[in-house]
Amino acid sequence: MSAVSVSSGDAGDLVRAKAVLLDPGTGKRRLGPEALRTALVDLHDFWLSSRAAAIGLTDRAALIAVGALGRRELAPYSDLDLVLLHDGRKDVDRLAEQLWYPLWDAGIGLDHSVRTPGQAVQVAATDLRAAFGLLEARHIAGDPALSEKVKNAVRQAWRAGIRGRFDELADAAHDRWAKVGDVAHRVEPDLKNGHGGLRDIQLVDALAAAQLVDRPAGDVLEARRLLLDVRTELHRLAGRARDVLRAQDADEVASSLEIADRFELARALSGAARSVAFAAETGLRSARNALPRRGLAALRRAPVRRPLDSGVVEHAGEVALARDAAATRDPALVLRVAATAARTGLPISAGTLHRLADTAPELREPWPRSALGELLALLGSGRPLVDVVESLDRTGLWGRLFPEWGAVRDLPPRDRAHVWTVDRHLVEATAQVARLTTNVARPDLLLVGTLLHDIGKGRGGDHSEVGESLALQVGRRLGFAEADVAVLGHVVRHHLLLPHTATRRDLDDPATVRRVVDTLDGNGLVLDLLEALAEADSLATGPGVWSPWKRALIRDLATRCRALMAGEPLPAPAEPGPVGEALARAVAADERAAVELDGSTDPATVVVAAPNRPGTLAAAAGVLALHSLEVHAASLNTVGEIAVFRFTVSPRFGGLPDPKLLRSDLVRVLDGSLRLPDALAKKERDYAPISPSGEPPAPPRVLWFDDEATGAVVLELRGTDRIGLLHRVAAALEECGATCGGPGCRRSAPPWWTRSAWPGTPGRSARPSGGGSRRRC
Repeated sequence: MSAVSVSSGDAGDLVRAKAVLLDPGTGKRRLGPEALRTALVDLHDFWLSSRAAAIGLTDRAALIAVGALGRRELAPYSDLDLVLLHDGRKDVDRLAEQLWYPLWDAGIGLDHSVRTPGQAVQVAATDLRAAFGLLEARHIAGDPALSEKVKNAVRQAWRAGIRGRFDELADAAHDRWAKVGDVAHRVEPDLKNGHGGLRDIQLVDALAAAQLVDRPAGDVLEARRLLLDVRTELHRLAGRARDVLRAQDADEVASSLEIADRFELARALSGAARSVAFAAETGLRSARNALPRRGLAALRRAPVRRPLDSGVVEHAGEVALARDAAATRDPALVLRVAATAARTGLPISAGTLHRLADTAPELREPWPRSALGELLALLGSGRPLVDVVESLDRTGLWGRLFPEWGAVRDLPPRDRAHVWTVDRHLVEATAQVARLTTNVARPDLLLVGTLLHDIGKGRGGDHSEVGESLALQVGRRLGFAEADVAVLGHVVRHHLLLPHTATRRDLDDPATVRRVVDTLDGNGLVLDLLEALAEADSLATGPGVWSPWKRALIRDLATRCRALMAGEPLPAPAEPGPVGEALARAVAADERAAVELDGSTDPATVVVAAPNRPGTLAAAAGVLALHSLEVHAASLNTVGEIAVFRFTVSPRFGGLPDPKLLRSDLVRVLDGSLRLPDALAKKERDYAPISPSGEPPAPPRVLWFDDEATGAVVLELRGTDRIGLLHRVAAALEECGATCGGPGCRRSAPPWWTRSAWPGTPGRSARPSGGGSRRRC
C-alpha cells in the first residue's frame, strides 16, 4: 500500500485509495482483475486492522470478515460483510460505533453484526446465508484465538447438523435456479445468483465443509476465476455493484479481459457456468447419499445394487457400473449407461462418470451395432436426453464419441431468436423430435440427422454445406449403410429448405414446389425427415418460433411436394371466395371499402375490398398495424376494378378489433382525412418493444431471385420486424412506380407477394407478379 497514504481514522482515505487502484491515471499500468481483487482485499484489511488497533480492539474481541472480503473475492463495489466478535466486553458498543461509523460516513456499503461466540453459532444454525458466511470467515484484527474458536464451533455445528438442514439447502438452491435461470443460457446472465454462478461454488464449498464432497478443483476453479474476473470488470465499468452482465456492456468487458468479442466471452462464460452447474448438481446428489445416518437408519444394510442392464445397476438412486463391468471389454458400455439413465430417469453417479472417463476407449470405426443401438435408444428418450448428454459432455465422454462436437460446444447463437448455445440446441431439438419418430419410416435417420443438423456451425462458411460433409463422416463412423449416409447428408444440407421456402415463397406457384422437389431429387423419405426436423428445430429455437401458422405453411408445402412426386395435380390458387366476391360487389355499388374479419381460426383472417388503385395495399396494411394486428401473409385477387385482399393476422396483444373500426379507418385513409404515417409513428413510439440490450436492429437487406417463380422475379427483404412494416414496404414500392404489366393489371398496383417468417422475427419476401388477375402480396 506504499503508493497510497491511508489513515486508520478517516475512511475517506480508504475511498480515495480505492479510486487510485481503479484508475491509476494516465500512463500508469492498470491492474488486471485478479490483481485488483488482491489489492482491494489488502487495502481493506490494512485499513480495518489499523482502525481496530487504534480503537483498542485487542483482547476478548475480534473482527472477522465474511462474504466476498472473507473469501478474498472482493470486487470494486462489493459490500463489506463484517462481524465483531466479543467475549463479554463491556465497551463493545463503543468498538462497534468506532468501526462502523467511519465506513458509513464514507458511503461504503456495509453489512455488519455484533455477536458473542454462542450467538454466532446460534445464528449459523438457523440462517443458511449466515452459516455460509461464517463457514468462510477470515480473521482481520483483535484476538485470533476468539476468531478461531468461533470458526471451529461453526464448522463443527455445520457438520453435526447437516442431515437436518440438507433439504432446506437443496430446496433453496433449486428455487434460486428456477427464479434466476442459467448463467450459460441467459442473454444477460446473473454471474452471482444464476445456475452455474458464484453462489453455486459457495454451495459446493459448504458441502465440502460438511465433509460430504470434495473441495472444488480443476475446471471449477478455472470457472470461478473467470466468473470473478467478469464480475470485477463489470463493477469497474459500471462504477457500482452489478452482478448481471448486460448485453451492451459485454464487448467492453470482453476487451478488458483481452477476449475477442462478446460472443467469445459468452462462449467462455457458458463453458464455465456449465462446469459449475454440473459440479453443484452432482455435489448435491453425492452429498445426499453421503449424509450421516442415525438411529435405526444406521443399522440398515447398505443400499442394494439393483440390475438395470448388462453391466449397469442402480445404486442409491443413481445409475452405476456393475462390479465386473469394464469399458475396455464392452465397447457399448458408455452408451448403455447413458441410455439406461435416460430410460429410467435416474442420474449417472459422479463416480461412474469419472471411471468411464478414465477407462473408456474411443470406439473403433465403424461402430459396433450394439453401440449404435444404444445411441439410438438414448437419442429417442426425449427430455431425459438433455441432462444425460450434459453429464457426458462435462466429463469428456460425449466429445470422445463425437469429436466434431468441439466446434459447437458452448458456441453462442448469433440470432436473437435462439435461446440455447448451439450444442444445447442440437440436443434440445433431438429431444423434441423423439416424439415425431412414428411419423417417419426411418426414425434412426431422423434422430441422428436432428442431432447433427447444425454441426457445421462455428467453422466458417455455410453451416449447412459444412455440416453435410461432417454428417457424411459421422454417418460412416456410426456404421450406417452408404445409402443411409447419403440421406443423412441431404437432411443436414437441406434442413432449412422447408421452413425458408414455406415462409418466404408463394406456395401457390408451381415453380416453388418444383424447386423443392428437384432439390431433394424427388426423395420422399428425405421430405418426411425434413418436415419432422423443421418442427423440432423451431421448437428448440425459442418461444414463439413454432406457431400454428408456421406449422400450416410447412405442412401445406410438404403436401404439395408429395403430390408432385406422386404425379398428382397441384391445388389451384385460391380465388376470392364468396366473402371476397360479396365485398367486391359492395364496393362496386359505391361503397368506398368493405372489411370482413373471421376470428374462428388461429391465426385470424381479414378480407378487405377496395378500389384497385395505387396505395390501396399500403393503406390496408397500415390500418391493420394501427389496430395492433400482425400480418403473417396476404393474397390479392382482382374482381373487375376491385382489389380483394386476404390477410392472415394475429393480434400483437389483446383481442381482435371490431371490423367496423377497421373499415372506418381505412375509408379515412383512402379519402385523406387520416394521415397514416403520423398515426403509425405515434403507435410505434407508444408500443414498439424496447431491446433489452439497447443495440440497434440489424440493417435491412434486399435480395433478388429471377429463377424461383413462374414468369416473375422474387424480391426478398430481410429486416427486423416493426409495427407497420408491410405498410412501409408497400408504400416504398408504390413510390418507386412498381407496376405489373399483365392483362389483369390496368392500373399501377402493388404487384407482389409477401409473407412473414413468423411473428416477431426478421424475414419478409416479395414477388413481383408476371401478370394475371391474381397477385400475392
